Amino acid sequence: MVVSTLALWPWQQAVLPDALRALTSPAALLHGATGQGQLNLAFQLAKAWLCEGHPEPGGMFDDSPAEPELRPACGQCPACHLVDTGYHPDLMVVVPDNVVPRVGWPHLEEALDKADKGEGRKRKLSPEIKVDAIREVVSFSQSTVSRGRAKVVLIHPADRMNTVSANTLLKTLEEPPGQVRFILSCGPLDDVMPTVRSRCQAWQMPSAPAQAVAPWLAEHVEGLSAADASALLAAAGGSPEGALELMAMGWSAALWKSLPGDLKAGRVGAWGQWPLPLLLSTLQKLAHDMAREAVGAPALYFPQAALPQGAGLPQVTAWGQELRKAMRHAEHPFNAALKAESLLFQARRALAKA
Repeated sequence: MVVSTLALWPWQQAVLPDALRALTSPAALLHGATGQGQLNLAFQLAKAWLCEGHPEPGGMFDDSPAEPELRPACGQCPACHLVDTGYHPDLMVVVPDNVVPRVGWPHLEEALDKADKGEGRKRKLSPEIKVDAIREVVSFSQSTVSRGRAKVVLIHPADRMNTVSANTLLKTLEEPPGQVRFILSCGPLDDVMPTVRSRCQAWQMPSAPAQAVAPWLAEHVEGLSAADASALLAAAGGSPEGALELMAMGWSAALWKSLPGDLKAGRVGAWGQWPLPLLLSTLQKLAHDMAREAVGAPALYFPQAALPQGAGLPQVTAWGQELRKAMRHAEHPFNAALKAESLLFQARRALAKA
């Protein structure tokens, strides 16, 4: 299943007008729980600001004294077409290299290919927004508007800017020149540097309702039942993007349900081949649910019946603490296979008395 980052998801249709009314600052920061489609909504905000098919707030195309309310993009005008194809001269989109493949904008992919050819090799895709990209943003913001509406810079995820990148942007973000608007999007607001947060108007995007996401997933993914969609959505912590990523990796509800029992029995299988951040995140979810089960609370991520029974709270808590320490170094370039083997042995030991 390919889900476009250009289009709003159904449950976001009612959110966009609220965001357009609320975000009036030249520098806006859209945030929310991880994986809720922030990039989709940020893109549609940028598209609305550039749309030439409706009156511009401020009366540019309206003789009435009252300012018209900014509406979602019409989708039909030349500006909307240019935005959809990724070649609007007044729109700049900045994402980390490792996000480019799932975004689907041709000019971003072309820039990545050009950089690879320039170095004569295929580079490792960076998870950070580097300072060179932000320098291009500053230069872009200082140039003249091409189509007369505005210039828009979209940066996602904003928390991926390193310290040097963020510091390079601060002055421009604080005083955007001319008709420039910034839309930064991210997960939790606390992940963004305070110096960046303080220069933006923050707006929290509502989380997607599970009762809307699960049927949508079941409708668009061949062979996926509503029950399985709900299970995978729970596995992803309620994140639609997370659920889509799990399905893209071949996960199923049955696979997720069998994971605790397989770990306890030492049946590793595919678990040992997962990227370390994903493996650690999964083990943390299991430890979290087992801690909840130990105090009589319902599980959040796994089916209750799939959890090993009888684990003591101190034992599970200690395991969770070990996992949190390991997560701090999940991106460290040590031997991934050995680290995964160590984590799975640790999990089996923690589950042994359950």
